[in-house]
Parts: sequence; structure tokens; C-alpha cells
Amino acid sequence: MKVAGDWLSRPQTQAVCAALTGAGYRALFVGGCVRNALLGLAVGDIDIATDAPPETVSELAEKAGLRAVPTGFDHGTVTVLSGGIPHEVTTFRRDVATDGRHATVAFGSLEDDAARRDFTMNALYATPEGAVIDPLGGLPDLSARRVRFVGDPAARIAEDYLRILRFFRFHAIYADPGTGLDAEGLAACAAFSAGIETLSRERLGAEMRKLLAAPDPAPAVAAMQQAGVLHRVLPGADARGLAVLVHLEAGLPPRWLRRLAVLGGADAGVALRLSRAEARDLGVVRDEIGAMRGAAALGYRLGEALAADIVLVRAALLESPPADGWQAAILQGAQAVLPVTAADLMPGLQGPALGARLREIEDRWVASGFTLGRDQLLG
Repeated sequence: MKVAGDWLSRPQTQAVCAALTGAGYRALFVGGCVRNALLGLAVGDIDIATDAPPETVSELAEKAGLRAVPTGFDHGTVTVLSGGIPHEVTTFRRDVATDGRHATVAFGSLEDDAARRDFTMNALYATPEGAVIDPLGGLPDLSARRVRFVGDPAARIAEDYLRILRFFRFHAIYADPGTGLDAEGLAACAAFSAGIETLSRERLGAEMRKLLAAPDPAPAVAAMQQAGVLHRVLPGADARGLAVLVHLEAGLPPRWLRRLAVLGGADAGVALRLSRAEARDLGVVRDEIGAMRGAAALGYRLGEALAADIVLVRAALLESPPADGWQAAILQGAQAVLPVTAADLMPGLQGPALGARLREIEDRWVASGFTLGRDQLLG
């Protein structure tokens, strides 16, 4: 079996491989680039595994006119920039010790390197020519769209508790939607869920963003809740509205923050280390869920994106589709321009009185469905 694609054949990437293989070392594409190429999906990051020590990788890269950056030198990783394209080159390694967050590694063989990876579909390698190497029998799992831990799930999770969340994320993105989660892996995630609380909130937030951005994360998030994982990440969250929301979103681009809003939970801004802007938007959506403002008013006050989030989240939690024409109403509101300006009220009104009068006029205009004209509003 072979992989192919512009990502593999481009001269910049082949130059990195040639710098290693020309000196007698191996250069094997690994992980996501191989997995996605085999699935016919877009390839993003390029990871290369090698038997060359990191010092040698740096020397060979510089000798070939490439730039080497020691981004993870202690763990054997050197980022090699070729034509501005980053390639993560990591020496074959094995874990010597781990506390569930950080690992001490030693350099090893291809077999050692494959054995320390999280899922079998990520333990696939390819030569610079595209020939696939499958040391652990991951190809059948990939073909079946089955997310399965490498070896003992408990051992893999103990190496890094973030793999619990990755298990659910990978299921949401790569698994056959007609099949359930791997039973052994799910049981291990449930058994070790307390380890999630040792992870940084930044790492949890990054994983949840990716999970909730999947085409349909509802089954995976429901399984997280049943396994006792979701409340470790976001206390008080409830996944029941997510499947309804995904159904209502049909034809619309997914927005992870909208999906987070429907989960609820206590203080997601802190729990997931959201940015200030993200926390503000999430708060706006949640505050408006029980309010009475219609789609057009929401579009005017908050803009198209947040207004759509509120309408959809509200409908999902009420388990009732939004009113017909809601998208057109949001657009109408978002494009509406108040026909009265402050200048129309001056010099008769100044300061706070001017602001109060302008707000009163605006409220009447919005309540009229944007139908009142300038003269009516000033009369």
C-alpha cells in the first residue's frame, strides 16, 4: 500500500527526507499525515520519524541549507524549515517514565516508537516514496474507521491523561458513525477519568475546541458524559441538547462555541481557559437563551453570528425548531441602520439626556420591526 499527494512529493519536503536518507538514516512520515492521506482527507502537519539523534538531524539539516529549530530537543524533536514549510522531525523513542502529563524518553527503534503512540491509526509510517509501514497492524482499524488504543488502553492513558479526550475527539472525527466506541478503550477512559484533573486547563480547552468543531460530536460527547469524563472537564455540563443542535445546524458551518453553549456547565471560561472574547461571547449566548428578544432584534444588537448561535441553542434546549424565516430576520436586523442620529436631537438635548433619548428611540424602532421612519421616531 502507498500514499501519495502534493504534501509528500513537494521538493521542500523531499529535501528534508534526502538530508536524512543521504547520510544513511531513515526518514519516515508518521501519524496524521499518513492517516489522513490514507483516508483521502486533507494533510496538514508533516511529522517525520528517524533513527538519527536530534543533534545529527540539526547538523544534517543545516548542511543541506535548511533551518533547524530545537523545538523539543530533550524529547528528540527538531523542527526543520524547508522553503518556509515546517517539518517536525523526531527521533525514534520510547518512554522511560511518565506521570500522566510529562514523559522522560530514551531513543529507541521503530518498534519502540510505534508502541508509545496513542492509537493504532496513528502508528502508521510511510517512506519518502509513499510505501506504508504498519508495525502494529493499524491498517485494519483505519479501514474500519475504528479508534483503538495501541496495546493496553490503561497503559497508554497513564502515559498522558489527555489521551482520554483525544479518544473521544478521534472517534468524532475519524470513526465510522455507525459503530460505537471501542469498549475496552471506553472502559479505561472511565476508570482513569480522575487523571484529567491533573491536566492544564489550556490543554483541556484546546482538545474541547477540536472535539466540538467535529462534523457531529454529539455521540462522542454523550459517551463522555456516560463515562464520567465530561463532568471532569466541565462540571455541570449536560450533553442532551447537543444532538438536537447538530441536527438544527444542518447546512450551516459548525461553531464550537455555539456547541459549548448548549452543554451548559459551570464557568467554562475558567474550566477551559477561554480567551476574554470567547468567554464574553459564551456569556452573551447563555444570557440570551431565556430572553424574549426575537431573531431580528438579536441580529441588530449582536450581529449575525451570535444571533444565529442564540436562536439555535435556544431551539435545541427547547427541542423545538426555530421559527420559519429566522435567518432572514437575523440578516434584516444585522443590516438595519437606525434612521435617527444624535445630531437630530441636538442642540436641544445634551449629555446623559441625549443618550437616554436616543436609546428610547432605538428601542421603539427595534420593537416596531425596524418599520418606523425618522419623522415617526422624532414626532
